Amino acid sequence: MKRRGLSLADLLTYATLALALFVFLAPVLWMLITAVKPAEEWLTSPPVFIPSELHWQNFADALFKWGGLKGLGDSLIVAAGSTVLSLLLGVPAAYSLGRFRTGGDNLSFMILSILFMPPVAVAIPMYLLWSSVGLLDSYTALILQYTVFNVPFISWVLKSFFEDIPRDMEDSAVVNGATRWRAFWEIAVPLARPAILAVALLAFIFSWNEFFFAVILSRAEVTTLPFILPTLMEGHDVLWGDIAAIATLGALPVIALAFALQRYLVRGLSFGTLRE
Repeated sequence: MKRRGLSLADLLTYATLALALFVFLAPVLWMLITAVKPAEEWLTSPPVFIPSELHWQNFADALFKWGGLKGLGDSLIVAAGSTVLSLLLGVPAAYSLGRFRTGGDNLSFMILSILFMPPVAVAIPMYLLWSSVGLLDSYTALILQYTVFNVPFISWVLKSFFEDIPRDMEDSAVVNGATRWRAFWEIAVPLARPAILAVALLAFIFSWNEFFFAVILSRAEVTTLPFILPTLMEGHDVLWGDIAAIATLGALPVIALAFALQRYLVRGLSFGTLRE
């Protein structure tokens, strides 16, 4: 069989994709380069694209001098805790909304409206709330605060997935003596596993990268990575190399997790999009 050559449209498509890839990856590449630059090459004109030496001290300073190691641990605790709690609350809520139409469309849109609320609108009330109960600067405050925004997202996204899952097997299990709760955990949840893992990853990324509430609700006991970054920006001295090193360290766990869950992420986000 004679192989068809690339047409002009194919070449334009590949060129557009290559350009888009370069635009999106260029800041990441610059961050990686800056993370290993010596201080005298951070702000040169013209800029230095290839460092004269690999200055790994930036990573050592980021981890031990500026608290990056503690920041990684705190971010992991907060993001993992919020993700697990959000799934425990959001998955049953999504199943109830999608399978039984609990509350109708009004409740669904009420839950979705929480995502439209700008965080700055509730910053002062949330600060006063956590301060009054003695949970300011604690893991509990950040975990619960992020859960408030993660649960509506998980509920709304998974609602459509549960609607697309045929309920015949669940009804058969109930007829054979299983409780609705057992049918949910043993039939519906395994069928929606790709979608659940996909939204879990997105919820984890949100909690890992969240900056606004991390700055407002943290002081010294809990210092997530987004909280640490502004401390490296002084009035007349911005430690660009250390900032790039911390940003690189913060991106690596998320990238590794995304690659580990890649096949579930693709299946989950495309689940229910193709119908017969």
